[in-house]
Amino acid sequence: MGMETLKIDDFQLHASTIKRYGLGAHRGRLNIQAGLYEDDLYDGGWCAGREDPLQWLEVDARRLTKFTGVVSQGRSSLWSSDWVTSYKVMVSNDSHTWVTLRNGSHDLIFTGNREKEIPVRNVFPTPMVGRYLRINPRSWYGGGTICMRAEILGCPMPDPNNYYHRRNEVTTTDNLDFRHHSYKDMRQLMKVVNDMCPNITRIYNIGKSHNGLKLYAIEISDNPGEHEVGEPEFRYLAGSHGNEALGRELLLLLMQFMCLEYRSGNPRIRHLVDQTRIHLLPSVNPDGARSSADGPLAAGARTVWTSTTTSPTSTPFCGRPRSRSGSPARCTTTTWPSPGGTRPRTPRLPWRHGRWWRGWRSCPSCWAG
Repeated sequence: MGMETLKIDDFQLHASTIKRYGLGAHRGRLNIQAGLYEDDLYDGGWCAGREDPLQWLEVDARRLTKFTGVVSQGRSSLWSSDWVTSYKVMVSNDSHTWVTLRNGSHDLIFTGNREKEIPVRNVFPTPMVGRYLRINPRSWYGGGTICMRAEILGCPMPDPNNYYHRRNEVTTTDNLDFRHHSYKDMRQLMKVVNDMCPNITRIYNIGKSHNGLKLYAIEISDNPGEHEVGEPEFRYLAGSHGNEALGRELLLLLMQFMCLEYRSGNPRIRHLVDQTRIHLLPSVNPDGARSSADGPLAAGARTVWTSTTTSPTSTPFCGRPRSRSGSPARCTTTTWPSPGGTRPRTPRLPWRHGRWWRGWRSCPSCWAG
């Protein structure tokens, strides 16, 4: 279920007692490894603070789950030998009333480990449904103490009547659009999101690129288009470099996700939309994105974000001696895309051969706005 992979977080693991923090319930994960030194914060397993059959390690799945088995290990340690040789398993829906797995009229006792490293898997004769599962050690290695690492086998149960019943985790079955989007596809997808959630979204543009492509953004808020006093605003930009497709796709997925989750009643997304104002601009450099899509990526990112700038090799060197006419060489201005449209602007220092091009350093007039 995710103890080894950390899908189950530390706050979902509890224990009756612990020997010390480094041997807490959060360390009781299958195949977790100990540090080199004993008594540090990174020991290799959960160890109970007392040696009696009342100790337990508990997992909170945060939703109804079909539990099918347990995989156990001993404690990972260079200096100690500790493992559980037998245990019981209990399941609960509320963490107060527990049902012990039984074999007929007797509690079922599972065989544990014979040494500390080899995992032992025990499959339940009948799957048990519940939210909480406890492992209750009944016997342990005589030369050690109650220590173990574990993984829980099982899968979450569907609950159509209460989809968002987990407080700290959200699971979605949304059919998101996972593919690369051209500029036209991006506009269409933003329009689809706006049509799906017109009450919380607004599409606008902040100007045009050098080649005349509009820089589209989408606002997500409970009152789109209105500034509310005291409401924080966030802006996320992507696609600054032409061949930087990942950022654009992430923002497109984010706007889809927030719209669908808001409609589904996700309390966290509803709170976020109601309390903040979010602006998503998926492609701040659509010209470069189109160039990188048409040409080979081997050209590198620089060729797609400097396609409209003056090349350093073709720009007069401002530090050279005066020309025959007595006037100094002039810096060449170029046109950069800006949110309000295009406007002439002095070029910034070009990056060349691992450093900023020196030609601009010796020309004070190059820094003029």
